[in-house]
Amino acid sequence: MIHELARQVRRDTIRMIVNAGSGHVGGALGVADILTVLYEDILHYRPDEPDWQDRDRLVLSNGHICAAWYSILARTGHFPIDELATHRRFGSRLQGHPARAKLGKLVETSSGPLGQGLSVANGLALSMRADARSARVFCILGDGELAEGQVWEAAMTAGHYRLSNAVAIILANGLQIDGTTEAVKRQEPIDRRFAAFGWETTVVDGHNPDELQSALATVPSGSAPRAVVARVKMAAGVSAWEDQAKWHGTTPDRDAALQALEEIGLADGYDDFPIEGTAGGVL
Repeated sequence: MIHELARQVRRDTIRMIVNAGSGHVGGALGVADILTVLYEDILHYRPDEPDWQDRDRLVLSNGHICAAWYSILARTGHFPIDELATHRRFGSRLQGHPARAKLGKLVETSSGPLGQGLSVANGLALSMRADARSARVFCILGDGELAEGQVWEAAMTAGHYRLSNAVAIILANGLQIDGTTEAVKRQEPIDRRFAAFGWETTVVDGHNPDELQSALATVPSGSAPRAVVARVKMAAGVSAWEDQAKWHGTTPDRDAALQALEEIGLADGYDDFPIEGTAGGVL
């Protein structure tokens, strides 16, 4: 089930971005397995009660990869699947970066400017601890985003306050818009950097559901936040696009998208949402 839902998230992501004519396909394809594991196995939430006080919180700090997040929200009953066809359209709730003004209680915060999400997650974690709630806060960040100084201020804060209800998930694909993270600004070793600020860290294959489930389900052994460094591929699932920095923000043309969808294949138990004006509903 996990693999099939992740396959559908990738299909949704490609169709949404090609239909809109813009978007960030590479990171969105790379995070599909992580989002699927989170919403299928880890997060406590109620789709019909988005402001449930004991829900786990998710902050998508690198909000430009939101197409995959919109897909998983729709596929888990948070809003109608057909609405995915409105992604990046004028008046749509599904903007190019998550906007709380549009989505309301479906998202914890607006995101887009990189580097801010972990600070927001800290605030949520502190608030829930003050209210004696057992819920956790998960924050997804890109590895290129770690070049932002505010990330490390937030990492220091979480370590200082021993926020054991905070989990940072770092999408480590080694790429960003200008090339490799090694060339632009080296981030490795990411796990040891977080550990230096008092985090309990682990490194996993970000496309392996078993490794992800094990790392995300386990509460830290002590009073410390947890950093999960997830090794992922840019544009995972489409062999012609994988591990290429150009796919950070490049929109595939129709032919390339059709080839990608053919490679990904149909997802058992799921149907594509209709998009007005496309031949046979293929995209």
